[in-house]
Amino acid sequence: MNERIAENEGRMAEPGFWDDQSTAQQVIDDNNALKAKHDRFIAMADALADLQVSFELIQEEPDSELESEFVGDLEALNEQLDQYQMQLLLNQPYDHNNAILEIHPGAGGTESQDWGSMLLRMYERWADQNGFSVEVADYQAGDEAGIKSVTLLITGENAYGFLRSERGVHRLVRISPFDAAGRRHTSFASVDVMPELDNTIDIDIRPEDVKMDVFRSSGAGGQHINKTSSAVRLTHIPTGIVVSSQAQRSQFQNRDTAMAMLKAKLYQREQEAKAQEAAAIKGSQMDVAFGSQIRSYVFHPYTMVKDHRSNYETGNGQAVMDGDLNPFIDAYLQWELSQQNPQ
Repeated sequence: MNERIAENEGRMAEPGFWDDQSTAQQVIDDNNALKAKHDRFIAMADALADLQVSFELIQEEPDSELESEFVGDLEALNEQLDQYQMQLLLNQPYDHNNAILEIHPGAGGTESQDWGSMLLRMYERWADQNGFSVEVADYQAGDEAGIKSVTLLITGENAYGFLRSERGVHRLVRISPFDAAGRRHTSFASVDVMPELDNTIDIDIRPEDVKMDVFRSSGAGGQHINKTSSAVRLTHIPTGIVVSSQAQRSQFQNRDTAMAMLKAKLYQREQEAKAQEAAAIKGSQMDVAFGSQIRSYVFHPYTMVKDHRSNYETGNGQAVMDGDLNPFIDAYLQWELSQQNPQ
């Protein structure tokens, strides 16, 4: 890391570095991220050295107060190390980007729409616990409860890298609170996750290919949506992709947000087409993540949340619904690494 930082700073000191402002800014952003990773590593190394000194002191002269402080510092360092190791697994091109996350309940009316709102709460809790900011770009309330669909903009370093593990179909099994007979119901909701792309990614969108509609914002009693905003819906005519934004204060801001979402969807579509083509050439069977069931949340007759890719599972379903997703994210990234390196 020291060598790469020195190399970047050498480039930044060269005459003409700012001639290509886009490339220059990318070098600066990459170097800042590298320096942040470097500083976290050094901070953990320093914390470990302090812990070793404290341990030796406790060995020589036991002290309950020092022991209690030692245990707390050790737990904190373990948590930092887990986070650091998880970040090292983020090796895809846009893992460091912000994320655009969409939730779409499946068929099943109120039951599945309520499941969609439970997932929304789960992701909002996770983001809050991990230092990410969340903005609701589009919110369509359910007929009686829950949501018909929601689009979140989740901002922070590595947001996409962590959340791409959530892309796919999520299945819920529970006793439905909407069934007077108290029967068990199975509900599905699909989650789509895309990286928010900057101007360095060239996605050609012709103005004549985009139809724009403006409409009044709507939301759940103002809980998620600013009622004064002018909502924008964009339809990409060649592909039929539709995106909406209604969270911003002006029509222009909503259009910019919707265009960023459309750009992300078209990029993802292009990447999937390339992956399917590569799989066909290799003669391998490709798993289409968005159409596949990735995780089951069972709350009756027992409690278990299980990821069907990594096989990680937990019996503490309530903790998961309260945003404790990092063990699933870590297990997915470890599983993904094992798929890339089978031996």
